Amino acid sequence: MRTLFIGNSHTYFNDMPKIFKDICNKNGIDMQVTMLTKGGMGFDYHADNEQTRFNILFGDYDFVILQHTAHPMGDFEIMEKAADRIMEWIKQTKAVPCYFMTWAEEDNESYQSVMSERYTALAKKHDCLVAPVGERWWEKIHNDPLIDLYGKDRRHASKEGSNLAAETIFETLKEYMLKE
Repeated sequence: MRTLFIGNSHTYFNDMPKIFKDICNKNGIDMQVTMLTKGGMGFDYHADNEQTRFNILFGDYDFVILQHTAHPMGDFEIMEKAADRIMEWIKQTKAVPCYFMTWAEEDNESYQSVMSERYTALAKKHDCLVAPVGERWWEKIHNDPLIDLYGKDRRHASKEGSNLAAETIFETLKEYMLKE
């Protein structure tokens, strides 16, 4: 199986796609991963990048994971228009699209509801999956405050945070992986 991750530093920190691949392998799923990432960039950057279109259309992926810029998220209209363009390409393939819902900044937990609403709205519009990483992030913080999900910069994920993201994406896709 093949998964394409499209995002930014919230995707590539701690080599999260490799953590995802390792989780798949531990569960008996042979997974190859590819990453198209650039720090600070969102869907609009990726929608304008020819590599994105080419990889989606010709990469023979089973899954495409989409992560938009997080801090700040920016204008929803820009996010949505770019997501629409990317989804047009994905719909031409066999790939199952999945949004990677990111987490709010450490001192701005209340913003998680906005992030969740945006990703959920796009998933509903595009009839696709959303991995609720941001929501699981805050649940974990409240249920186990001794685990620090934030990295040294207090914005990106620690190793534990990247593990949580990879596990959440795996759990979201697991049902589809087992159908293959």
